[in-house]
Amino acid sequence: MTALLWSATLFLCGSLMFSYWLGLAARSNLREIGDGNPGALNLWRAAGFAYGVVGIALDFAKGFAPVAFMLASGRLPGYAAAAASLMPVLGHAFSPFLRGRGGKAIATTFGVWCALSFEGALAYAVILAILLLGGRLTRGTKKASAEADAFQVVLGMMMLLVYALARAFPAPIAAFALANALLLAFTHRRELRRLVARRGADRMRR
Repeated sequence: MTALLWSATLFLCGSLMFSYWLGLAARSNLREIGDGNPGALNLWRAAGFAYGVVGIALDFAKGFAPVAFMLASGRLPGYAAAAASLMPVLGHAFSPFLRGRGGKAIATTFGVWCALSFEGALAYAVILAILLLGGRLTRGTKKASAEADAFQVVLGMMMLLVYALARAFPAPIAAFALANALLLAFTHRRELRRLVARRGADRMRR
């Protein structure tokens, strides 16, 4: 009962679509801008730096604060705590406030990781930075595509899972990393499908 109550509370926290609502306050419907993602990055594009930073902070906080509070309470054991920690990410991705069509949950993912394991959050940030730098060196002056960004986000989380196993993180945290990677792959599924289709078309031309 306690696990269900915590999970429902954390899901509700994650489902609060701050960036989308800030977009409406700025007279921008994020569903009609860019890729239609109701997250902080699209808010940045639509309403500018100030709104974007606030959106990132709030999306981060709704992952960090409730998970940190839940862990501090000590009410849930390892795997139950890990499962409950996934709820803010799920809430953002499947927000009932947007009829189940939420965002990609990157900022919320970082918030949760900072509560679960600061080392893990730092490692993920470093991995993404390395992948981003590698992508820039590879493509030269070309602009990064949404497909490449999506691939880096998901690959980065899979690499974090490998890092967690190599560093002998507690098993529940490694399990969380795997679940997080699968969820990020789902929220970026359209971009990943386009990437696979593009690679397949390139092979056919050769």
